[in-house]
Amino acid sequence: VQLQASGGGLVQAGGSLRLSCVASGRSSSSYAMGWFRQAPGKEREYVAGITGSGSGTYYSDSVKGRFAISRDNAKNTVYLQMNSLKAEDTADYYCAANRRNYIFQRSAQYDYWGQGTQVTVSS
Repeated sequence: VQLQASGGGLVQAGGSLRLSCVASGRSSSSYAMGWFRQAPGKEREYVAGITGSGSGTYYSDSVKGRFAISRDNAKNTVYLQMNSLKAEDTADYYCAANRRNYIFQRSAQYDYWGQGTQVTVSS
């Protein structure tokens, strides 16, 4: 499975962005997908995850109520809608997939990774 993330950019605080992650090589509907982020000088942290069917989601406390993860399995695409962005959301964002179809919060439990897409929030 190859993952391609896109949609990052520069936005003012309070603004919105939508990230996309397209999976290719195999249908991703049996994989749980996650979004992680890594700010300069910090460890990679979990942001949000979604089960293969899309029926289950889980968010980190730092983004709950502001971000929404969704997926369109017909398009093999997972989305991360980010609203009310804050300067502390600035990071490189990565999408990941795991074969166990479980929303893990540890990056080591994901099998496939996309390249990062940079999100910069100006205050």
